[in-house]
Amino acid sequence: MAYTVFARKYRPQTFDDLAGQEHVARTLSNAIGSERVAHAFLFTGVRGVGKTTTARILAKALNCEQGPTATPCNVCDSCKEITAGVDMDVQEIDGASNNSVEDVRRLQESLPFRPARDRFKVVIVDEVHMLSTGAFNAFLKTLEEPPSHVKFIFATTESHKVPVTIRSRCQRYDFRLIPQAVIAERVRRILGEEGVDADDDAVALVAREAAGSMRDALTLLDQLVAFGGQRLVGGEVARHLGIAGRGAIQSVVADVLRGEAGRVLEQLHEALDQGADPIHFTRQTLQLLRDLVVLRVTRDDSALVDLVAEEREAARALAGEHDPLELQRVFSVVAKLVDEVAKAGSPRLVLEMGLVRAATRPPLRQVGELLARIDRLEKRLASGGAPPGASPRSGGRGRSPRASRSAGAEAGAEPPPRGEPTPGSASEPPGSRGPSSAASPGGPPASRR
Repeated sequence: MAYTVFARKYRPQTFDDLAGQEHVARTLSNAIGSERVAHAFLFTGVRGVGKTTTARILAKALNCEQGPTATPCNVCDSCKEITAGVDMDVQEIDGASNNSVEDVRRLQESLPFRPARDRFKVVIVDEVHMLSTGAFNAFLKTLEEPPSHVKFIFATTESHKVPVTIRSRCQRYDFRLIPQAVIAERVRRILGEEGVDADDDAVALVAREAAGSMRDALTLLDQLVAFGGQRLVGGEVARHLGIAGRGAIQSVVADVLRGEAGRVLEQLHEALDQGADPIHFTRQTLQLLRDLVVLRVTRDDSALVDLVAEEREAARALAGEHDPLELQRVFSVVAKLVDEVAKAGSPRLVLEMGLVRAATRPPLRQVGELLARIDRLEKRLASGGAPPGASPRSGGRGRSPRASRSAGAEAGAEPPPRGEPTPGSASEPPGSRGPSSAASPGGPPASRR
């Protein structure tokens, strides 16, 4: 029998089984229960968050033999065929390969006919943003006033590329990134059903590397189970994927915050020698620093930090040891380091020196402390009796010798040469102030002297 990957084997089959999209599941369930189902829907969001899966669940809910119902039975012929993708009244179209006007025209020709067996004809167009401009225009009239037995469901990862004329004719549902804790819970449940044992580090690593996509998490989990067999260990999983474990990242960040540059280099050397990528390591470090800042300035149970329980406890303890301003300073240094490492010809060397620079940062002083020191200095100067601008060498007269000489130069007085008596002194001979004293025979004028 052919092997079925986890992403298909454990695909949700009801609205209650959707992970992380409760707002979509609740709205669609209420619409079905109140018989207020629109004729066109637009599902938007990143890859792997459940857009196509939700479209199939909605098709089953509308065409189930027990329905329309918000909880399809998944045992009738309609539910089974829709799940397998072979129902003749539910068409799944790839917008990338069927994007011309002719493709839309062939689809429109089949819409006026009643469904062969089901209650509704459901048209699911995946990656609808890939349709050409002509194909979008051909859809406008049919999408605005379709037959009563036709439902359209469009799915796209780039909603901004869908013309506003199409968006205005559809009910739009934005699918969110799935929280890390929700992904970790689903991964644990699947591992339990598969009989695979995994430690907390391995599960947290899969949930973190999925980056909000459940399909990415299950694809990665499939690969790790093939690698580790019936036992998954966090350290081995990290080395297999070429990334650093959460424990290694926390150790490096703790040493950076404490200013232990030598330990930082040792920890970094060990992590990179085990196969961790420098660029990925830097981004992981930046993400952890961001989580530390958030935990430090918000309450402990803040939903802004997407961490599993074990990682949250360790991060909260580390954040409590340091001042928020220190955490922000280190975050700013590492944020600049991300671009430097990504553009560097030797990423490892740039990463090492960048973390050393962050670890050897000068101590941070509060502005209030600096102002208090300035006030104390001003009081000490004032208590010495020296008025503002006085020099210690001026004898308390408020003017320095240099200032006195400048004032004498401005008054036209020129200091006499060294060794000559000054005019008006006691050693000056009588009559030396006459005109003959301005110049002497055979000598230069007084002014030149």
